[in-house]
Amino acid sequence: MLTALRLENIALIEQLELGFSSGLTVLTGETGAGKSILLDALDALLGGSPGGSATRLLRSGSTRARIEACFSLSPPLELWLAAQELEEADEDEIVLAREWRWSEGRLSSRHRLNGVAINRSQLQELRPLLLDLTVQGQTQQLARPGQQRRWLDRFGGPSLQQTLAAAATAWRDWKQALTALELARQAAEQQQQQRAGQQACLAELEAAGLEDPTERQRLEREQDRLAHGVRLQEGVMTLLGRLLEGAEGAPSVLDHLASCEPEWQAMEQCDGSLAELRGRAAELLLLTQELVRDLDRYGGLLESDPASLATLQSRIHALKSLERRHGQDLEGLIALRDRLGELLSPSGRGSSLEALEARELEARRRRDAAHRALSEERRRAAASLDGEMLEALRPMGLANVRFSAAIEAAEPGEAGADRVQFLFSANPGQPLAPLAEVASGGEMSRFLLALKTCLAAADAHVTLLFDEIDSGVSGRVSGAMASLLRRLARQRQVFCVTHQPLVAAAADHHFQVSKEVVAGMTHTRVSLLRDTQARQAELAELAGGEGGEARSYAASLLQQGSAAQRGSEG
Repeated sequence: MLTALRLENIALIEQLELGFSSGLTVLTGETGAGKSILLDALDALLGGSPGGSATRLLRSGSTRARIEACFSLSPPLELWLAAQELEEADEDEIVLAREWRWSEGRLSSRHRLNGVAINRSQLQELRPLLLDLTVQGQTQQLARPGQQRRWLDRFGGPSLQQTLAAAATAWRDWKQALTALELARQAAEQQQQQRAGQQACLAELEAAGLEDPTERQRLEREQDRLAHGVRLQEGVMTLLGRLLEGAEGAPSVLDHLASCEPEWQAMEQCDGSLAELRGRAAELLLLTQELVRDLDRYGGLLESDPASLATLQSRIHALKSLERRHGQDLEGLIALRDRLGELLSPSGRGSSLEALEARELEARRRRDAAHRALSEERRRAAASLDGEMLEALRPMGLANVRFSAAIEAAEPGEAGADRVQFLFSANPGQPLAPLAEVASGGEMSRFLLALKTCLAAADAHVTLLFDEIDSGVSGRVSGAMASLLRRLARQRQVFCVTHQPLVAAAADHHFQVSKEVVAGMTHTRVSLLRDTQARQAELAELAGGEGGEARSYAASLLQQGSAAQRGSEG
């Protein structure tokens, strides 16, 4: 329930603070005074943009504006706050605010709930828990996909809602089973398409005989050795010749070192301190002899076999080609071969696919059973709605009205497999047709009022706002609408902007909206009419004047309203 509304720099309102109670609240006043501004402000607070532009609400010359409303807590609202992990206020209410600011030529706004910023998605979820706004000619609401089905589901109450929840669960379970099956089928199809290529790849890798990840590097080193075999042999012969045989009749290195030994011996006899140097010279001779033996042995290992070199180069080329073709080194190719071997081995994929198909079939059966149960619940609810709607519509100047909530088969979905369409006929001989196509503006207003009355028990915590839905109707019809609004207000908090004295007289609370000019600026004033005389004067004004006849008429309306209120309380 809406308990308070505060406005700052909204339209013609500079500052305004109002408190509200349960029951029927009406707002009346002269045309252009700003009666609808209050409803527009609430609409904007909950994410709407009246007239397509937020600047329409801002008071001229203002750089900031603010709307703040207090709502009492309800069980659905408490559940939503818990789901959003938003803390409740200390009192049994929430405070929702929206503030606009001009900055650098741009208008921005921010929403806060109990002082915490909330986003547009959260606001869209919150709105239907707080307010339901109805304006004359609101055919776009009827045209929203699934809207008429949602109204019928709300009318069906907890029983239908439980069946709807079960159907939604069954649908999601089936959708998950179907998705798993489709993914498995796609994988199987892709695997089948890829299998031939994978088998060819595996055969190629197995034929390559890959075992050592470093084989190519090892073969390249061997290739270098074989490719330079002749040059290495020539070098070995040259070195051996100089170390062992000498060149052109000259003594070899070993000969020179060996011939030095007698001289070392003679010198040591003269100076014993040369013994260490003589030992080192003897060691050099031994090392040189060992070097000659190792070099001779290395030369014996050298080959210059062109056939072996060609075989080795062919293998290196084959390994490089495999690496380029598959974009991996030998280690990666060996791992790829092993994975392909596992992938292409016989497995239980066929049986897995059959299990998924059986699971999808069973889930589809449960889905269809849940949808059938939901359709039956909806047909029962539709029959009840038809009767209640006719009962509410006929007193409002529609004595010959016919109405039917028609249910047709539709594509299965999370909300079932039904398409709900409201069919309407206002005149004898006129066939039932879609409401949005045949109802006039006045008929649509009466229909929406009747519908909201029938839905009153479904969400009793939501505040209803009606903006001039009684415009253009006769006195008798407005009287019937007043009775319906009074009946609706027994279960819901109801606000109504009206020009009809019969509707205004039925209110529990009456606010007068007026304009005044102060210091050259136009201001909107909103006053609660607390006493009978003030209400009588306003009703007389609505009835057409301040003459004695109008005042008498207004007084009789208030008496009738009081009697009707006492009767409803009794």
